[in-house]
Amino acid sequence: IATQLINMENASSVKEFILLGLAENQAVQKICFVMFLFFYMVIVAGNLLIVITIISSQCLNSPMYFFLCYLSFVDICYSSVTAPKMIANFLVENKTISFVGCIAQLFGVHFFGCTEIFILTVMAYDRYVAICRPLHYTTLMTRRVCGWMVIGSWVGGFVHSTVQTLLTTQLPFCGPNKIDHYFCDVHPLLQLACTNTYAVGIIVVANSGMITLSCFFILVMSYVVILVSLKSQTSKGWHKALSTCGSHITVVILFFGPCMFIYIRPSGNLSADKSVAVFYTVITPMLNPLVYVLRNKEVKSAMRKLWSRKVGSE
Repeated sequence: IATQLINMENASSVKEFILLGLAENQAVQKICFVMFLFFYMVIVAGNLLIVITIISSQCLNSPMYFFLCYLSFVDICYSSVTAPKMIANFLVENKTISFVGCIAQLFGVHFFGCTEIFILTVMAYDRYVAICRPLHYTTLMTRRVCGWMVIGSWVGGFVHSTVQTLLTTQLPFCGPNKIDHYFCDVHPLLQLACTNTYAVGIIVVANSGMITLSCFFILVMSYVVILVSLKSQTSKGWHKALSTCGSHITVVILFFGPCMFIYIRPSGNLSADKSVAVFYTVITPMLNPLVYVLRNKEVKSAMRKLWSRKVGSE
């Protein structure tokens, strides 16, 4: 990929891109700077707290928390690809990003974004086994199996991102170089390429759309099966099952809704796209810790114990 980037940078007359960002008004940009800086600090602190709590707590050793730990780590990485550059650009006039930096950002967005989709899908399978096949749960969801599922999620994200990146770097860019977005993504770059991008656009949509729709279908089907299996349960069983699934369903809706809006259709209105993109690159990673902590007694209890232990040691 590195060699491909160098060759493409030499072949294209465009050496850098200008990110137009979310707003042009100076006053609005200053407000956005404060707001998104706060959001990013919440993302890093909240998700890091979940990672530390799960690693430090012996009672949070089930597969659900194993996956949640990786989900929180991916959220930190995912937001860190776009948020720092966006926040810095609110304060500067020269909102440029190098050609290599732009392609690296595109790779990171799709790598961590796709990895998150796969981890969310794996978490749905974990809930299905826990509720529908409780007697086989410990044999089906061993530490080794969970480890391979996480590795598979990372590898799947890498393969998807490599395809998206290589398709984009094949295109020549000879101007203009203004991207109507706050980060480098496939659709805005396709509109700047000085060649016919119809075929590439179809492949890009098919690649992203196939992954997003197939994972969303698996998620929906797993919860349909869970709901059907709960018919014979008591009201207490219903409540317990739904409480463990509720957080995951909320996160899935928050993440998949905007993703499907952006990536399962050809590029259209970029102004609308960048507003929607804020949800899955900033808002969802920020809300994930709140959703999981507020709805989960075990995580809250483990956090209290961890905090009291830290305070006590001081």
